[in-house]
Amino acid sequence: MLRILTIWACGLALSVSVPLTSARASSFEVLYTFIGGNDGGQSVAGLIADKDDNLYGTTTSGGGTSCQGTGCGTIFKVAPDGTETILHAFTGGSDGEFPDGALIADTAGNLYGTTQLGGAGCGGFGTGIVFRLAPDGTETVLHAFVGGCGGKNNYGDGGWPEAGLIADAAGNLYGTTYYGGENGCLGNPGCGTVFKIAPDGTETILHTFLGHDGARPEASLIMDNAGNLYGTTSGGAGRNGCHGCGTIFKLAPDGTETVLYAFGGGTDGEHPGASLIVDDAGNLYGTSVVGGGGGRGYVFMLAPDGTKTVLYNFKGGNDGWEPDTGLTADRAGNLYGTTSAGGGTGCGGGGCGTVFKLKPSGTEKVLYAFQGGADGRTPTAPVALVAGNLYGTTEFAGIQSDCEKQGCGTVFALGK
Repeated sequence: MLRILTIWACGLALSVSVPLTSARASSFEVLYTFIGGNDGGQSVAGLIADKDDNLYGTTTSGGGTSCQGTGCGTIFKVAPDGTETILHAFTGGSDGEFPDGALIADTAGNLYGTTQLGGAGCGGFGTGIVFRLAPDGTETVLHAFVGGCGGKNNYGDGGWPEAGLIADAAGNLYGTTYYGGENGCLGNPGCGTVFKIAPDGTETILHTFLGHDGARPEASLIMDNAGNLYGTTSGGAGRNGCHGCGTIFKLAPDGTETVLYAFGGGTDGEHPGASLIVDDAGNLYGTSVVGGGGGRGYVFMLAPDGTKTVLYNFKGGNDGWEPDTGLTADRAGNLYGTTSAGGGTGCGGGGCGTVFKLKPSGTEKVLYAFQGGADGRTPTAPVALVAGNLYGTTEFAGIQSDCEKQGCGTVFALGK
């Protein structure tokens, strides 16, 4: 049986474990359309839900006039009736800027997440933060990264965290940074890190990527009952002539990293930039953004012995292409995800993206193909499966707005 690996910790949990009690979506429904102003715009992270059916997420733009007039991003809540509330608008200063990752929540209603930029590090420029947002809207910066400030081959404690967090039973938070670490990476500011933030805010670097063992982690982690962390890197560990096509890795509690699989490019795929899920047998499931038999990305399973099986190759037509987000699974073993393109002839002929279902038999079904108008376009976040419905966001379209003149995105519900 497939399941999302969930870590409960002092009330902290991965959001998809929170049930949504009502079954309100029998078909596709736009719950909210961003207009790119104070309400935010361009949500690229997954949603979480509380017991009252409120949805929570982040936007990478909007929320005010800072950050060159487009806003620095927001944390938002969408009520069941579609009413949106901005819980926090980032200013680009010490409070952070551009939240790319999904949120997690504790039983007291505090939200936890990261911003890619901002913070007090690097002389005020800021290379990202880890934050907590209280129910009353008070933001606390738990850690400000200083990666990129330490000279050519010393990039401090990491920087540019693009992914969300997970938590353990002691309340420690775990995540990744895209850059940073104590060593340079092919002339760039570090290959990225895996970090731990204690409840008192103390940061510990658990692993610094060096390139041969992976580079540029973009996705959140998962943790097993023994405390091992699993994740992906979008680059590094070249194989089959591919100098940095990405990895799947395991990080033991003692800090030992093992590359479970190194992608080789071409039909083998490359750039697995999304989070993993795991089943009860220890098989890992994920996506490769490009490559595969159809050249448009694929869904894979990685067995505990390191054997990779391609479950579905996207063809790049009506079935979608570029599956650059993580997967969600139901109790019957069906997998759900999104593709950022494909699904039709809209959006310049390449399609506007899809929500898909993949059965254990390997049969893919497109549950919804975006048209690029009021329904949204380019879903770049995973879907959450709660109470039999799928909930997600699109990065663009919705209505005409100023978000790169492509629309500022939507929040949607879809019956599966």
